[in-house]
Amino acid sequence: MIAADYVPDDLVTPNVRRGGSGIQMRKDAAAALEELFKAAKDEENYTLLAISGYRSYQTQASIFNRKVKNVGRAKAMQLVALPGASEHQLGLAMDVGCKRSTGLTGSFGKTPEGKWLAENCYRFGFILRYKAEWTETTGYAYEPWHIRYVGTEHAARIKELDIPFEDYIA
Repeated sequence: MIAADYVPDDLVTPNVRRGGSGIQMRKDAAAALEELFKAAKDEENYTLLAISGYRSYQTQASIFNRKVKNVGRAKAMQLVALPGASEHQLGLAMDVGCKRSTGLTGSFGKTPEGKWLAENCYRFGFILRYKAEWTETTGYAYEPWHIRYVGTEHAARIKELDIPFEDYIA
């Protein structure tokens, strides 16, 4: 678990299109995100949007509690990380959308932008964290919008092996 008072000391705002305000990541991850978004634009003319990056423990608690109220605790546990267990609090995760799909839904994975992200994010050090077929291992439902920075070497290996991060670490 991540301490409730943990805040990365190198948070910056990436210079990318955003679908929200106050979006930050750790410095290395933000630089990689800028390159990823630039490549999407340069290679395919796709405009990706940063929807949600760093989240404090308190923000994650609010999101989790709201989800519990809406769908119940059991379902919420599959959809939202507990406070202190979110990769967003590490400053290494970003939820990504596009003009036609800014809501965080599975439909993003069917968009050309979502497909491009899944196939190419590893080149910039990111992994698609929650694939549908990995739910049993990760404990989370399919999230085609959620990428996590692990660095290019690890991202390339995880992509090649096509395994969840949990299995890679093990």
